[in-house]
Amino acid sequence: MQSLLQLIHRHKSGDAVGIYSVCSAHPWVLESALQVAKERKTAVLIEATSNQVNQFGGYTGMQPSDFRDKIFNIANKLEFPTQQIWLGGDHLGPNVWQKLSAEHAMTFSETLIYDYVKAGFRKIHLDCSMACADDATPLTDDIVAQRAARLCAVAERSWRENGGEAPVYVIGTEVPIPGGVKSALAKIQITSAQAAAKTLNIHQNTWHNIGLTDVWPRVIALVVQPGVEFGHHQVEHYQPEKAKVLSQYIESHPHIVYEAHSTDYQTPQTYQNLVRDHFAILKVGPALTFALREGLFALDKLDREWNGELAAAHLSETLEQVMMEQPNYWRPYYQGSAHQQYIARQYSLSDRIRYYWANPKVEAAVEKLLTNLRQHPVPLSMLSQYLPEQMAAINAGRLSATDPKAWVKDKIRSVLMHYAIACETKTEGAVVL
Repeated sequence: MQSLLQLIHRHKSGDAVGIYSVCSAHPWVLESALQVAKERKTAVLIEATSNQVNQFGGYTGMQPSDFRDKIFNIANKLEFPTQQIWLGGDHLGPNVWQKLSAEHAMTFSETLIYDYVKAGFRKIHLDCSMACADDATPLTDDIVAQRAARLCAVAERSWRENGGEAPVYVIGTEVPIPGGVKSALAKIQITSAQAAAKTLNIHQNTWHNIGLTDVWPRVIALVVQPGVEFGHHQVEHYQPEKAKVLSQYIESHPHIVYEAHSTDYQTPQTYQNLVRDHFAILKVGPALTFALREGLFALDKLDREWNGELAAAHLSETLEQVMMEQPNYWRPYYQGSAHQQYIARQYSLSDRIRYYWANPKVEAAVEKLLTNLRQHPVPLSMLSQYLPEQMAAINAGRLSATDPKAWVKDKIRSVLMHYAIACETKTEGAVVL
């Protein structure tokens, strides 16, 4: 991905520029991300995780080519150039198959990597940090690096056989595991510069030992923990002084920056500080679907008050029913009393609701909700009660006064804009890529 390599080169040359990675499969989130990129004349990076999209469909039911086509179809409708879409694969490795033997899981992982690159994904996060059924734990750094290099070789083969731009790679992992924390937020351990150096050195040596020396310059980022995380109801904010040594260490590597996961719910200034401090790739996911959920729940309240309980769509109640009937996506994460679990299901920052939007009952409730509010438009005075920022945007002429979907997408846009502004070059106007 030449343009992403150029972006990293600009950052390493002293321009405090970065890129945020949209980690979501929800069509409204994807639409919002593409519209923000179109508005600001930038590229957009969209990533899928191995449990979300894989050769068996993942929890979305999509293989890598399906996910690509979904995004490109949305882009075509929005008249956004597909060449400005950068596709990434996150946590690609044995994560989905940890209950299998290591060799079996790695065989599946090889197919996963091959299919991602074949489908046009060019930012590849090689994550082999998780132990498999027959592994001694914890895994040694050498084993993690050897498995990552093995998958890198498969990615290179897929690229050579299928063409397109050369892939770029991200190595390393972060705590917690993909999917979010499973309990109360514990004290965050910032990655030490020594640990970062050890990871890079072992991986670089392993790349060299198996004949991937020429590929190493396309390793663009190392995943580290800069001190950002969120639990169900609290956020750990970035403190630059605590990550100063880690930040300074990466300056000695001419083509590598840091990638920070779980950056959701930080402040706008924090995002600028993170990019300045070389955490130049910022992952965001739950904060986007949290904003989606907030917007739809606001519409749900408006619907019930304006159209009455009998005619209302009752979206939040439908979601609660479906989540209770199918608890596998939230039960391992939400502990406590029945009431505490209810509050978490509805409002947790980890936003396990995001796994339920594609349920047919939920989709039908959303569609009924939109239909109700389009056929019987709410007074703007009521809209101001539940969506005051969107009411202000309507008054300013920036937002439609009659399209409830646009109001929800505007809430998603607000989150994206914090990232976009932080990642753009600090000159007038948007960054030109």
